[in-house]
Amino acid sequence: MIAACAPGGAAARRARTVVYASGADLQSVNPLLTEHPFAKQVERYVLLTTLVRYDSALGVQPYLARTWTWSDDHKTLLFRLQPGVRWDDGVATTARDVAWTFSAARDPATGYPRLNDFSDVAFVNDPNDSTVVVRFAHSQPSVPDVFTDLAILPAHLLDSVPRAEMRRAAWNEHPVGNGPFRFVAHEASRRWVFAANPDFLAALGGPPALERFVVVVVDEPTTKLTALTAGEVDFAGIQPAHAAFVRKNPALAVLDYPLMLPYGIVFNTRVPPFDDARVRLAAALALDRREIVDGYLYGFGAVADGPVPPGVPGYVPVRPLPVNPDSARRLLGGRRIAFELLAVGSGEAALEQMIQARLAAVGFDVTIRQLELTAFLARVNAGRHDFVAAVLGKPGDLGLGYLATLADLTGSRAPADPERAQRWFRDSLPVAFLYHARGVQGMNRRVHGVRMDLRGELPTIARWQTASP
Repeated sequence: MIAACAPGGAAARRARTVVYASGADLQSVNPLLTEHPFAKQVERYVLLTTLVRYDSALGVQPYLARTWTWSDDHKTLLFRLQPGVRWDDGVATTARDVAWTFSAARDPATGYPRLNDFSDVAFVNDPNDSTVVVRFAHSQPSVPDVFTDLAILPAHLLDSVPRAEMRRAAWNEHPVGNGPFRFVAHEASRRWVFAANPDFLAALGGPPALERFVVVVVDEPTTKLTALTAGEVDFAGIQPAHAAFVRKNPALAVLDYPLMLPYGIVFNTRVPPFDDARVRLAAALALDRREIVDGYLYGFGAVADGPVPPGVPGYVPVRPLPVNPDSARRLLGGRRIAFELLAVGSGEAALEQMIQARLAAVGFDVTIRQLELTAFLARVNAGRHDFVAAVLGKPGDLGLGYLATLADLTGSRAPADPERAQRWFRDSLPVAFLYHARGVQGMNRRVHGVRMDLRGELPTIARWQTASP
């Protein structure tokens, strides 16, 4: 089935087509709706454009906006857009598209996952086709991180859609973009196909070197690994335990790169038993994070004491929690507490089983329930919060706005200041943080020009090249 997405099956016969295996469908390529971290990258780097973007040193660089100017009080930001950028239907990309996208993101009815990041935006205006003015309620230290994340959408195709109905917009099924690749086809739970945009402006990087970029959905880790080693896919996220095996194949390489993706057990503090801070503390004290990093991640990660990885701007060191099962038992007072632990996956649940064993030793009876990603997100997110506890990785952002959304998942409210928020997570324990993940991708060596880093897997996709067959 995977090979059918790449004529001939073998990597060499794909020529300038790259096939990328994703563990789940992209959910949506509408940036106003997306929570899937890889889908957000497809939006930013493949199909659409953002106003500005990060370089490899995490400096803000021009993209759709070629220049920007701050007012003296740093409350007003004026962007000048690159002229000549067109949507794939031929309509010009203008400041109206930016203003509409930002306005839709600021409307709670839309359901934009990073709504809180627009809380300080007072208004957005488009005085002419090439100028966008953003006014803030308070002085800003720099260009907000959300402007590097939220890809701009075509207002002329979406402005007639009621904000509350955005998930049913026809654009979501047949997206029209303005990025380096154009949408070709989508088969639900199977694949997405994008083709190079020959008209992508040189000022924005020019047409990509690849002819096609295909995302195939492979949710079973062993199947994904088999497809990688057989040459049916060019990229596949691999389990840390398989890295040594992949490295033995001369046709493949292993890419290991940092992520802003803290993993932990998120407690629903709205309901028992984790509405009790003592129970949350007992669970946290029972866990051996070093055991998880060494035994489950094979060293491809670091123990997490909080939601922000060390080395990220704004990181605050906090006092780590010890492994103390005796204290955990005393906190539970001899009780046995049963609960269901939600997780994403369809395989062996090795991480969840490690957690289950440690918690069982202090008085918790844990039932593991694995769900497909979309079903998992539907229960944990989207206002339902239909869970007691869930193991999840929360994609971060350099503005640290994710701290507020992570707290919201738990039914709590974190302090607005990121420094205070990190200390609050440590003291209140709405999440038992486990580790800061690193990305581990298997890659066919025929693909060149690849760099994966804190920005994700796709920031250099427009420069990817394939070796001649």
